[in-house]
Amino acid sequence: MSEQFSEPHKAQDGRPDPEALLKRYNLRDKDLYTTTPTTPTTSTTPTTLTTPSSPSVEEKEEGKRGRLRVYLGSVAGSGKTYAMLQEGQRRKERGTDIVIGYVETHKRPQTQAQIGDLEIIPRAKIAYKGVTLEEMDTSAIIARHPQVVLVDELAHTNVAGSKHRKRYQDVEEILDAGIDVITTLNVQHLESLNDRVADITGVQVRETIPDRVLDNADEVELIDIAPHALQQRMKHGNIYPPERIDAALENFFREGNLTALRELALRRTAEKTESQLRQYMTEHDITDTWTTGERVLVGFDHRPQSRQIIRDALRLAQGLHADLIAVSIELEGPAVFLRRITGFLRYGTDAPRKREENIKKINEYALFAEDLGAEVLRIKSEDIAHGLAHIAKERGVTQIVVGQPSRHRWEEALYGSVINRLLRLSDSIDIHIVPTNRNRKMPDQ
Repeated sequence: MSEQFSEPHKAQDGRPDPEALLKRYNLRDKDLYTTTPTTPTTSTTPTTLTTPSSPSVEEKEEGKRGRLRVYLGSVAGSGKTYAMLQEGQRRKERGTDIVIGYVETHKRPQTQAQIGDLEIIPRAKIAYKGVTLEEMDTSAIIARHPQVVLVDELAHTNVAGSKHRKRYQDVEEILDAGIDVITTLNVQHLESLNDRVADITGVQVRETIPDRVLDNADEVELIDIAPHALQQRMKHGNIYPPERIDAALENFFREGNLTALRELALRRTAEKTESQLRQYMTEHDITDTWTTGERVLVGFDHRPQSRQIIRDALRLAQGLHADLIAVSIELEGPAVFLRRITGFLRYGTDAPRKREENIKKINEYALFAEDLGAEVLRIKSEDIAHGLAHIAKERGVTQIVVGQPSRHRWEEALYGSVINRLLRLSDSIDIHIVPTNRNRKMPDQ
């Protein structure tokens, strides 16, 4: 998020101070409503409702950074600009001071019609190699200082001689001035996806933006459209002029390309949503697991049955259409000393060599889990159960898979039961225990 809040003041009983919370989230009456005083019979200035997504001018002048809303699409023609202009019209009807900083309709009649009576900031004219080109006039927008500005094509590269090389840098300057920005972006313009998009489409996208721009956005809304519907829109002449339609459908706009790009956009939006949910839970001190989808965690160690335990977890994740996270815990603190003592009691002078073998096995199983598509985490903790439970709650895990303990009874008495502690610490998560006896005769392959 582009805006960080300090911790709300606590009352003497430890609970957050109500006034601090109201101020933090702009929920006080004076933050929500700005009314121009008028007489009952001569009211000519409408009452303006100002929400946290549309702060008042007075708040903006106090140095508050503007909010960034991104309409994200899979490909050109998905309807991002149309949706942005519709949002502009809705906000104007609610009394928001909103302008168009830059819009590119590509002469699409339906899109052009959405501009309506929205105020347009004239573009800056820049001479380049004997030709006069037009770019968004960032300085004029800041001088006009509306509450909200609409800016199309966030990944655009400005003509040489412009103040900034990229349009997203113009947008960042506008946000720093306290103006909210609503903008559009296609997923193929994200820098981290550049190689994947080239592999999928055979086209190397030249205009990219850093992923942090989308990561720091306050709101991301996916403008989704099915590949067949997009192709029909293309055939009807709603995206490109007639002379470009056939070539587009045979190349970039093939159904396979559109399906893959759509998946990238869906996944990127889901990642942003998950990040916002985790931030919200952190800010509100929420430690319970909120089940928004299935996610499986498997704990593994050096034992031979770890390979089978990981396989079982993978089958569970596949059946649930869930992500798989594989976690190994490296003990630290007093627990390490105790383990070394018990290792010496079991193996004598051979204990150091045994530890080295165990480390190699953990590395081997981590690579195995990674090859199966799992996200592998190697963390340190003073207690195995606490380490697994912490990761599970942090990552919104709904299912945990672990192997049955294979300790001697005296070790169980010394260390306690990892399974019992995990059950107590993860009471809102399903725990699956894979029996070790079914794996004893299986070769470690």
